[in-house]
Amino acid sequence: MKYTLLLAALLCGPALADRQSFPPVDQAVQDPSLVAFRDALLAKVAARDTEAVVAMACPDIYLSHGGNGGPLELRANLILDPETLSEEYRNDADALREAYWSDLENTLSQPGYFDDEGEFWMPHQWQITLPASLDPFMAYYITGSDVALRQSADRNAPTLGLISYEIAIIRDFQDGAEYQQVLLTDGTQGFMHNDYLWPMTGHRAAFLKSDAGEWQLCTFVSGD
Repeated sequence: MKYTLLLAALLCGPALADRQSFPPVDQAVQDPSLVAFRDALLAKVAARDTEAVVAMACPDIYLSHGGNGGPLELRANLILDPETLSEEYRNDADALREAYWSDLENTLSQPGYFDDEGEFWMPHQWQITLPASLDPFMAYYITGSDVALRQSADRNAPTLGLISYEIAIIRDFQDGAEYQQVLLTDGTQGFMHNDYLWPMTGHRAAFLKSDAGEWQLCTFVSGD
């Protein structure tokens, strides 16, 4: 089941739309075999066991928009040989490798949902359909309950409200900033801690059963 975000206009007008909340619900509990697979895969990811993770993936796992996918690309992403990087990033290979593993672990740890084809997707907010008028790279999901919306980019600034599981719009994301200026869908503006903002173009993953009835990791990708 997909949820459609209501947005009356593209970032204009005093009120864009009614606010909507999308609390997380993990549908994985509907299938104990999926829960067991996810737990086992997460254990292998936590152990940074490259070959075990590759063995639990689809033979045609989708990993990038325009890439070849498959186990060879997955293994390359997990190992990240510095020699495959341009010279400017070669010294950062260890950090980039760990970031990829961490993103995979974090994504697989999120609640998820079954789509109409029986595929299981994480995180659960990926089922929200954004309006065509909204640039998806400006949309962020607020991952917590009662997250403070502050008057300024300061943890001691007055609280304008407590926000739970909504979509926020960030026109100008500031890399490395602790707080981001956000716009809620009813036009409310303020600042929110970066830790609670998940980009709607961020990482998502999907499990699918093979012809033999075994769950496999078949998608791990980011982007629009």
